[in-house]
Amino acid sequence: MNLILLGPPGAGKGTQARRLEDTRGLVQLSTGDMLRALVASGSPLGQQAKEIMAAGKLVPDELVIQMISERIDQPDVKNGFILDGFPRTVAQADALDRMLADKGLKLDHVIEMKVDDAALVERITGRYTCAKCGKGYHETFEKPKVDGVCDSCGGTEFKRRADDNAETVKTRLDQYHAQTAPILPYYRDRGVLKSVDGMADIDVVTGQLNAILG
Repeated sequence: MNLILLGPPGAGKGTQARRLEDTRGLVQLSTGDMLRALVASGSPLGQQAKEIMAAGKLVPDELVIQMISERIDQPDVKNGFILDGFPRTVAQADALDRMLADKGLKLDHVIEMKVDDAALVERITGRYTCAKCGKGYHETFEKPKVDGVCDSCGGTEFKRRADDNAETVKTRLDQYHAQTAPILPYYRDRGVLKSVDGMADIDVVTGQLNAILG
């Protein structure tokens, strides 16, 4: 089963992808993580990506498609994959479809995690993590049992991501909507687009996803 999860930062794609990995044996393919791993590998393709990124340029679609193609040929992806962060444009979506077709594969579902922008800003700007063990908390939704003390490790230092501020989050949301809006009709026309309520409780979202996947 091959999926794409669409949703802005903070929509919960990572959390749901991890659950699908655990329950269905799928592999999450984050293009950002894959690019970093590719560069670190020192392969010819990795060297090419490194030079492009070092020059401050965007990695071209052809290289990203080739990277995904090589990754899904690996044995651990035999049960299927969850793409995160790609495609972002209609051209990328079309190139992905053609590459999969060449392998006799297809996308089974493209699932949009719909969010309320204002609520998502609150969700993201309120989150922080234990500096020692990395456990995540939230000012409103998930505080430590003892104020200022991590439930998991007892640490007393916490940190926030530098880009988890309201202005940056709003910019990232605007970028997501601008980039993703054009590919929704592309997948809707192909009959593979579904949506879930990304603002619902984590377990509820998991239930919605499983209902779609069958």
